Amino acid sequence: MSTPQPIDADVLEVSAVAPFRYRVHFGRRLLDPGSPLLAATLAASPEAPPHGCLAFLDAGLVAARPELPGRVAAYFAAHADALRLLQPPLVLTGGEPAKNSFEIPHQVIRLARCERLSRQGHILAIGGGAFLDAVGFAAALIHRGVRLVRMPSTVLAQNDAGVGVKNGLNLDGLKNFIGTFAPPAAVLNDFDLLSTLTDRDWRAGIAEAFKVAAIRDAAFLDWLITAAPALRARDEAAMEKLVRRCAALHLDQIIGAGDPFESGSARPLDFGHWAAHKLESLSSHELNHGEAVAIGMALDLLYAAATGYLEAVAADRVISGLRAAGLPVWDMVAGRVAPDGRPLLLQGIEEFREHLGGRLNITLPSPLGHGCEVHELDEAILRRCLARLAGLAT
Repeated sequence: MSTPQPIDADVLEVSAVAPFRYRVHFGRRLLDPGSPLLAATLAASPEAPPHGCLAFLDAGLVAARPELPGRVAAYFAAHADALRLLQPPLVLTGGEPAKNSFEIPHQVIRLARCERLSRQGHILAIGGGAFLDAVGFAAALIHRGVRLVRMPSTVLAQNDAGVGVKNGLNLDGLKNFIGTFAPPAAVLNDFDLLSTLTDRDWRAGIAEAFKVAAIRDAAFLDWLITAAPALRARDEAAMEKLVRRCAALHLDQIIGAGDPFESGSARPLDFGHWAAHKLESLSSHELNHGEAVAIGMALDLLYAAATGYLEAVAADRVISGLRAAGLPVWDMVAGRVAPDGRPLLLQGIEEFREHLGGRLNITLPSPLGHGCEVHELDEAILRRCLARLAGLAT
């Protein structure tokens, strides 16, 4: 029992812990009527009537799988005793454009209001990471947080973006300037959804696996480098292993690091991201997130080697692994300069510092499999590293 606060105190202080729990499931053909997982996830208690659910589908995914809206509706019809779909699944814009305005969140919020979605209802979002971000942001606002079930449809979403507790929108070119921390009710990773990805999107998700392995799991990194050609060739068994291990490492960080909502000044899983976010913006998102992360990691690996945090041979080995997986380590946009000759990419340092609250925290591998935090970056060394990356491209 807490101690009563004195009635004449000038300051009242409380300390509280708000536990949360959610599960990340892995499987195949989870939308087949005979699969019980989605129904068990959405169903109310046996003595209560089914709560309502709204389903939102990524337009890019539906373009590759035109049958998907019908499959979702058929699944709910097959489980009508436990589930209630308030209206047919709604297809909304996916990809990075979904995060670049309030249009998607506004559509979700308005539909939830029109359909009288209750506090105990669910929102089911099926799509890529950016789409899950936009729909999840809306779900976090409805009734101050309605239950969200994510079904990620890309490698990057299944192993990273879709399994965490963050939602975000971009604003004026700044990545995730607007957002919330809102744990999902559950994450359902259906490996069959990956089969219709383009080769480019398939490879993009591999970058996040390299990222977390380089700063958290040396053995996993060794495996990734060895398996890179198989991953590039769309070996499904190798990709399933990648997704499972990468998702587990992300969850370990969320739960085990003691700061799941990033109240502190560091973002320890953002290796390569200060540059990646700026590269996405400079390219007007022609570079997707995974490609930008690969380039950002390559730059930071060379910087870590040049400043003594990492052996040069180790940095070169990881960069070779990225290239073997079909990921870029350079793009022409990284070489753009301001009128004063300063690389525009280096503006990302200040933007990242601002995003973190004023103190720069950059994660570098030291050694591979372990991360360390640095608080300043030497621009002269970064320029030399950029020049070397440009050389690798030729």
